[in-house]
Amino acid sequence: MTLQTEVIDAAKKYVEEAMANGIEEKYPYHNLQHTLDVVQAVEEVGKNSDLSDDDLETVLLAAWFHDVGYSSGGEDHEQESIKQATEILKEYNFSKERITKIAGCIAATKMPQNPSNLLEKVICDADMYHLSTDQFFERSRLLKEEMDATAEKPLTEEEWLDKNIDFLKNHTYFTHYGQIMLGPRKEKNFKKLKKQAKGEEKVDAKYVQKLEKELLKSRNKLEADKEKTPTRGIETMFRITSKNHLTLSGMADNKANIMISVNSIILSILVSVLFRRLEDSPNLVIPALVLTLVCLVTIVFAILATRPNVSSGTFTHEDIRSKKTNLLFFGNFHSMNLDNYMWGMKEMMKDNDFLYGSLIKDIYFLGAVLGLKYKLLRYSYTVFMFGFIISVLLFILAYIFPNFFTL
Repeated sequence: MTLQTEVIDAAKKYVEEAMANGIEEKYPYHNLQHTLDVVQAVEEVGKNSDLSDDDLETVLLAAWFHDVGYSSGGEDHEQESIKQATEILKEYNFSKERITKIAGCIAATKMPQNPSNLLEKVICDADMYHLSTDQFFERSRLLKEEMDATAEKPLTEEEWLDKNIDFLKNHTYFTHYGQIMLGPRKEKNFKKLKKQAKGEEKVDAKYVQKLEKELLKSRNKLEADKEKTPTRGIETMFRITSKNHLTLSGMADNKANIMISVNSIILSILVSVLFRRLEDSPNLVIPALVLTLVCLVTIVFAILATRPNVSSGTFTHEDIRSKKTNLLFFGNFHSMNLDNYMWGMKEMMKDNDFLYGSLIKDIYFLGAVLGLKYKLLRYSYTVFMFGFIISVLLFILAYIFPNFFTL
């Protein structure tokens, strides 16, 4: 079973988008298909190397990003891959230590490979996994095309064959699983290469054509899936907008708390100190009553701004099928049982229009709630500002003209 997490899905979408714009023409080997192969190989080698889920996630992220640098040019692509991976992972609050591990795994794939720990060994073996498969000869041909395109003098078939024989002869898998399971299969390809060098065996042309068709089919499927999937920019927009709305909501609650606290203190002072002296100072009754009224109205508006509004918390199957409910807001599901909620969420995730429509609704209603919060807060602050000024002026006038304010 493939390990899937939110950050792995984000890495997958980012890399697919980055490597989808004609990269196969310039890099027939180091393209998206190679990345997919390495990711799959990491899953196999990692699980058979007893990696924990956290370590497996680390290596899978490195596998997704390890060749994305080719989207910006092949020169020193490992460092470019590390740079792009770091930018994405910081958005998901990855620790510096975790990012360093992922960067180490990416750097370890640079030839000649020199891994220093188990995680780096896993991705190095996955990067060379094709040496042990039937696709070795096809992948070798694509690598030659890629190298010939940038070389001053392309290698002849004989030179390339000798180069491959020398490489396989000196190559060693690093993990125990690679040495036990992949090594013997790689040895079979090594023997085939030596037979070709002696003129005893040639690569089956029909087999190569079959592989090319399968590769083309996979690429077309990836393109179709990419067209159905919204771009990373849209998802970033949703994430940032929701975060901003929640930040503004928190600020509104803090402002309301300030108003409630300040006016509660003023009311406490009025009740405990001033009201006891009103018999001796009847001229202060009117200013005291005005200030009390101002504080009460201010507190009421501040409380209304933070007063929660919870709906029934239920939805029906028909609401889901007609896409009428927003499952991203707790008020629409808090009274439902877990099974019904899980069913609704799975139905929503199957339909991109429903999913992103729900995100749009969530942002809209968050904005509507914010609008009401800040409107009530404005009333609260306005009443307090003008009411407090008027109350202070009344206290001053009451001391200057005591007889006028005496009831």
